[in-house]
Amino acid sequence: MSSDRDQDVIDAVYGVLPTTLDDLRDLVAIPSVSSQAEHAGDVVRVADTLVGLVKLIGWDDVRVIEAGGKPAVLAHWPAPEGKPTVCLYSHYDVQPTGDRDLWSTEPFVAVERDGRLYGRGTADDKGGVAVHLAAVRAFGGKPPVGVTLLLEGEEEIGSPSLDALLKANQDELEADAYVIADCGNWEVGQPAFTTSLRGVADCIVEVRTLTHPVHSGEYGGVVPDALTALCRLLATLHDDKGNVAIEGLVSGHAAEQLDYPEERLRAETGLLPGVQFIGDDSAVDRMWAKPSVSVIGLDTTPIKISSNVLIPAARARISLRIAPGDTTQNAVEKLVAHLESHVPWGARVSCSNAEAGAPSIVPFEGPIAEQAKQAFTRAWGVEPVLTGTGGSIGMISSFQEAFPEATVLCTAVADPDCRMHGIDESLHLGDWRKAAVSEALLLDRLAR
Repeated sequence: MSSDRDQDVIDAVYGVLPTTLDDLRDLVAIPSVSSQAEHAGDVVRVADTLVGLVKLIGWDDVRVIEAGGKPAVLAHWPAPEGKPTVCLYSHYDVQPTGDRDLWSTEPFVAVERDGRLYGRGTADDKGGVAVHLAAVRAFGGKPPVGVTLLLEGEEEIGSPSLDALLKANQDELEADAYVIADCGNWEVGQPAFTTSLRGVADCIVEVRTLTHPVHSGEYGGVVPDALTALCRLLATLHDDKGNVAIEGLVSGHAAEQLDYPEERLRAETGLLPGVQFIGDDSAVDRMWAKPSVSVIGLDTTPIKISSNVLIPAARARISLRIAPGDTTQNAVEKLVAHLESHVPWGARVSCSNAEAGAPSIVPFEGPIAEQAKQAFTRAWGVEPVLTGTGGSIGMISSFQEAFPEATVLCTAVADPDCRMHGIDESLHLGDWRKAAVSEALLLDRLAR
């Protein structure tokens, strides 16, 4: 009987996937880049579009909510008597495209090729939004449990108003389980539940040595230029093996020591032949349970307008990934202390924070987690694995703090080949379909 019921749900999901895929294409076409002011109207347009799509499902209780930031969409289907409520979360804002000339196709036109759907936001995270829509549609808009939809519009800028939004709508958002479809699967065909995430702290550091530029020939060799001083400072962030050299940061070991072969890492990342990996310990330790630090931007004189002068000031943007078990406050304090104590030649240094998100440990345990495991195994044909991620999704800790008694399930439509945030982002459509089936089966199993 259970198997027959599962098959009925699976068939129903596949029945609504073509329409849902069309909706996903339409969502990709709207450039909802939350970090760019020129796209503020596009963010609003996606929110309004989603309200319309939810109303077409047959739900009347749907609206746009705000708490001083970008709009979010909140919708409800009430729980039948004695049934649990599940909150389905995804975000609809996307990253900037980068150099559009490097894309194989137009980033805001969804193009299907070789079983993947290419376009900005397909995998992160409009594909997750579409999974939620498909799961609800599979029941004719009347799921067998209570369902709350929360579709956010500012995750890509660190969800700055989410805590206020959760507080302002706490009663409406309270649920037995939260399904956050914004993480990554282990590989194509292999689902995963993410159980640990690193946090992030971005810092902009400025080094200044002069009040104005001076002739590099007249004074070079005596007066330090700011860019060289900055480069020497940045070099102190790692030891010779590439381990983070900032004292006082928490560092641990991954709970699940999954094998991550070097060949796979090289293929996924495009690491050039001869370039070595950095750091000690296992790959999953380095990516999931230890801090990492990267220089992700520089402000200095571009080569094309450079001249023979000593540069008076230069800036760098540093991204510190914070290990689970650490705090953003400790990590920022230790990073700033390191920069201030290691700047060479008495140069002036100043630091400002642009963004911070807390790390998370997400237990996968209890009866709802067990039902999720069974549902995903049925949908994918293999058991899901438990993974960590080096990426940062600060809002997961926000949900844990706001609803400490609930089960949080971190699921995914992304895979290691999806290139989220990068050029030619894409969604594996086979995995996307299985993700939709998994979610619908979970809702059905929780109602039994």
